[in-house]
Amino acid sequence: MTEHENPAPVVRTAAGAVRGRREDGLAVFRGIPFAAPPVGPARFAAPRPAEPWDGVREAYAFGPPPPQDLGLAGQTVPPRASAGEDWLTVNVWTPDADPAARRPVMVWIHGGAYKLGHGGSPGYDARHIAADGDLVVVTLNYRLGMEGFAHIEGAPANRGLLDQVAALEWVRDNIAGFGGDPDQVTVFGESAGAGSIASLLAMDRAAGLLRRAIVQSVPGTFFSDALARDIGTALAAEAGLRPTVADLSAVAPDRLVEAGRTLAAKMPRYVDRWGQAAPTVTPYSPVVDGEVLPTAPWQALAAGASAGVDLVAGHNRDEFRLFIAMAGQLGKITDERAAAALRLYAPGPDGETGYRAAFPDASAGELYERVQSDWLFAAPTMKLAEAHLAGGGRAHAYELTWPAPGNGGVLGACHGLDLPLLFGTFDADLGILLFDGAAPTPVAQELSARFRASWTAFARTGDPGWPAYDTERRLVRVLDAEPAVVPYPEETARGLWAKHEFGALPLLQRP
Repeated sequence: MTEHENPAPVVRTAAGAVRGRREDGLAVFRGIPFAAPPVGPARFAAPRPAEPWDGVREAYAFGPPPPQDLGLAGQTVPPRASAGEDWLTVNVWTPDADPAARRPVMVWIHGGAYKLGHGGSPGYDARHIAADGDLVVVTLNYRLGMEGFAHIEGAPANRGLLDQVAALEWVRDNIAGFGGDPDQVTVFGESAGAGSIASLLAMDRAAGLLRRAIVQSVPGTFFSDALARDIGTALAAEAGLRPTVADLSAVAPDRLVEAGRTLAAKMPRYVDRWGQAAPTVTPYSPVVDGEVLPTAPWQALAAGASAGVDLVAGHNRDEFRLFIAMAGQLGKITDERAAAALRLYAPGPDGETGYRAAFPDASAGELYERVQSDWLFAAPTMKLAEAHLAGGGRAHAYELTWPAPGNGGVLGACHGLDLPLLFGTFDADLGILLFDGAAPTPVAQELSARFRASWTAFARTGDPGWPAYDTERRLVRVLDAEPAVVPYPEETARGLWAKHEFGALPLLQRP
């Protein structure tokens, strides 16, 4: 077919027309602004509408990533990113930019500890999801680190979440032109992306913008207003500034990124003041400020905040092992370190005793990993599903237990393994580490296809292909070489957390 017979796709959005490319049978649009650049007077403010443009804007290159800490393994700048300050952009993969198509839409919110990541990451190339599922996929950027999540006097809290709401409003208003159905929007995300979605489910401002949600490894870290203020003061102090819009807007974003990196390295010293947040070495999380985020997601969902939204929630079996490995500590955890982790994270007054009794044969390293996997990801994810049920919603649950083949298999079913499996990006970003840069085996390919088939079926129908979760049978889909539907495999750990309530982390001591 000639270029004249199959011209580059052009779609008119509310701000102006955009021209994409045809790639692998899809129409792909990159770097479309959904909000104005948050710089100058707009810095640290809520997102503002994108400035309209005349003519047809080429949507060939990903927008520039927001200022961020690229210090973690597998994080790269997209190879086709444009320069500048147009951080707030979306990317669209669609089988056909035909307004009459009305295909389901999936909107990806990336993770990265609320301080790194971008929608143009090679690991989030959405071509396989869009093609296999015959639907429209959107990825997006949002403000990170101090720009998006630090508590700053004179600025709204949770600016990164407000960016996500603005992106979803862009989808509502414009996605029909790309062949999508604005009434069939599924938001999906992993780690901090899943925490963001949990927040959106609790936010009045996001009501009506999504019909379904998939949360992969929800982190349990949400800051109280007092804790966020104290950490914000410490962040600004690293740059020799006060935590005010006037002070911080006068310095370059890279300087604030460096301040965040410096404070992160010091955070374990603050355990008496910041409690469980301190050893996470990330000074950013959604803030339960009472306005943008009225209450923590677990309480909001239990009260029915998202009862009309279908939910899939799940986690990986060996979540925390990735972080132990990245720190070079696999096989090096002493009983003293395990005991300290148990005292800090295990629930209840007898938490350490309870964990040791529940897992009597576990080594120090296994206890250290187990309690942090449970506290940070597994327990908050499953409790979010249960809160959704309590509030009148419907949820499906899963656990990924298939071990990553890279590094001799020592990483197990670690945090982030679901990313290359879902996107089919085994040779990009974290996939390189988890698959040793090798071609995926037929088993990995089959599991990857199963991931996409379940996620896209849920986006299309609300049914991922296995029974809904309930608090009697507790059936979950186990994603492994041989998939199965069984009672939740981590019942022993779940029982330890049964009476624990996740909420906003408190400030323990004031300076």
